[in-house]
Amino acid sequence: MEKYIEKENELPVYKEVDVLVCGGGPAGVGAAVRAGKIGAKTLIVEMQSCLGGMATAGLMSHWTGYASSEVMCETIDRSVKKYPVLGYNEDNRCETKRINQEAHKIVLEEMLKEANVDILYYTLVCKAVVENGKIQGVVIENKSGRSFIKAKVVIDATGDGDVAYSAGVPYFKGRENDGKMQPCTLMFKIGGVDYGKAVFPGSFETLVPTDKGELQSLAKIKLPPPAGHVLLYRQPTDGTVCCNMTNAVGIDGTNAEDLTRATLLCRSQITAIMNFLHKYVPGYENCWLMETASLLGVRETRHFEGEESLSSEDIVNAKQYDNWIVKRAYFNFDVHNLTGASLDKTGVQKDFKQDKPYTVPFGCILPKKVDGLLLSGRNISGSHLAHANYRAMPIAMAIGEAAGVVAALCCKYGLKSCKDVDIKEVQSIVGK
Repeated sequence: MEKYIEKENELPVYKEVDVLVCGGGPAGVGAAVRAGKIGAKTLIVEMQSCLGGMATAGLMSHWTGYASSEVMCETIDRSVKKYPVLGYNEDNRCETKRINQEAHKIVLEEMLKEANVDILYYTLVCKAVVENGKIQGVVIENKSGRSFIKAKVVIDATGDGDVAYSAGVPYFKGRENDGKMQPCTLMFKIGGVDYGKAVFPGSFETLVPTDKGELQSLAKIKLPPPAGHVLLYRQPTDGTVCCNMTNAVGIDGTNAEDLTRATLLCRSQITAIMNFLHKYVPGYENCWLMETASLLGVRETRHFEGEESLSSEDIVNAKQYDNWIVKRAYFNFDVHNLTGASLDKTGVQKDFKQDKPYTVPFGCILPKKVDGLLLSGRNISGSHLAHANYRAMPIAMAIGEAAGVVAALCCKYGLKSCKDVDIKEVQSIVGK
C-alpha cells in the first residue's frame, strides 16, 4: 500500500476539562449528566448533530431492558410531559418507553445544560494521548481543524471503544471462538398505519398468523436475504411505526468501508420491505416511508479487557457483586443471527426464563493498562453473550452514569487513579 507521511503538527488546546465524555449516545449522556451534577467541569464530544445515539439519530423504537438508571427515567418523563407542547398525542395507547426521537433530542440537551455540561457536535475523536500509562486527553478533528482536549479523566462512550483502542487497551472482537459480530440494522419509520387492525410483532419469536400465512415465515421467503424477519413497534405519534427489519451480516463496525456497505445494503432492502408490508401485514396496506435513520445500528464490535469481566453465567445466576456500579440490570440474550435473519441459535428473547436482575461490577469499566480512562456502555469488559444483554440502552445508560460518578469523584478528591474512588460513595449516588 502506498503511504503518505504526515508531518508533525503543533495542535492548539481546544479546552481543558475535568471529565471528557467521548460519544453522546445513552452511555455518554448518562456519564455527562452525572459528572456535571457532581460539579466536575465536563465536556461531551459527539460526531452527530444530536445527543441520544441510537435512541435518536438511530431511530430506535423503544427503551428495551431495564436498569437502575435515573437519567433514563428522567428522559422518558420529561419527553412525555413535552408532548403537548410539541403537538404529539398523549393518549394513543402507547407505552411510555416508546421513544419519540425529536422530543428526546430536545430533552437531552436541556438536561445537559442544566448539569452545566458543554457540548461539541460534528466532531470526531481521532487519537488518545497516553503518557506513562495514564491518558492525558484526546486529539479531535472537525470543521475547525485538529486540536487537543486535555482532561483529568476520559470516558469512552463511543460504543466501539475508539478511545480505548487508540490508547492500547487489550480487546477482542465479536464472538470469542470466531470473531463474528452481530449484524447491523438501519432503522426506518413509516406512517399511515391503521392502528385499528395493525399487528406489532416485537420479537423474532413472536408468531403472527394471517390469512396469507404466518408473518415470520413469509418474511423468510419473500424478503431479500439477509433480511427476513418482521419487527414492528408502535410509536407515540398516531399511525407511525418503527421498523427493525433491514439486516447486514458480516460487517465490522470499526471499518469505514464495511459501514458504508452495510448502510447501502440496508437502505436497498427498504423498497422490498415496504412492498411486503403493503401486501402481507394487516393494517399496513397504505403505509408510507417517513424517514430512515442517520445512524446505522451497530450492535457489536470491540470487547475490552477490564479489571473484571461480566459473563453470561453472572446474568443467568443474577449475580450480586459487592462492588456493583449498576444494579437491577435485566434483559434477555438478544443475539441477532450472525449469518442471516431472525434470532441466533444462542439467543433467547420471549423464552428467557431468568427473571431476576443482576449487577455490573466496578472492574468492568476499568480498562487494563491505561489509567484515567473509563469504559462506558457496550464496550465494557464482558463476554460476547453477556454483551448481548448489557448492550441494551437502559443498561448502557446506567453504566455511563456510574462512570460519570467515578470520574467526577476522582477529580473532586484529586485522586491519582480512578481505581481509588470509594465504591461505597459511588453506590450511594447511583443507587438512589
